[in-house]
Amino acid sequence: MNNRQPLIVAGILIGMGQAGFFDGIVLHQLLQWHHMFSSIKTDATVAGLELNTLGDGLFHLADWLITLAGIFCLWRAVKRKDVPLSTPTLFSSILIGAGSFNFIEGIIDHQLLGIHHVKPGVNELAWDLGFLALGVVLAVLGWMLVQREIAPSN
Repeated sequence: MNNRQPLIVAGILIGMGQAGFFDGIVLHQLLQWHHMFSSIKTDATVAGLELNTLGDGLFHLADWLITLAGIFCLWRAVKRKDVPLSTPTLFSSILIGAGSFNFIEGIIDHQLLGIHHVKPGVNELAWDLGFLALGVVLAVLGWMLVQREIAPSN
């Protein structure tokens, strides 16, 4: 009864999905700093707003599917007798997932594709780098906490 991997995978997926939702809800909708394709087409025109709204919707759909996959994995993990149920392991894994989301999305969308930036305009690169740094910090913190959970007690 020491197979934590299914619980860790579930937590990572849930963390990725929830970080995506947080990004979309807070940065895209509430603060309106950017939309999915705001570096491609401005949202100041009807056509641009339509494209960006579609992009945000597809982004949320992906977040939803990742979260559902995480819930499915969590459900399966909980039913297994060889998986120890541990709240700290689950929450640490969620941190890994959230940090991984920030890092992966930041590298792909902000740096490689350039389809949007965290906060376009003044200090654009600083905001993008801060987003990446937050991702690394969350993922490393989560990994360290998971390692502490699975290390044998003395």
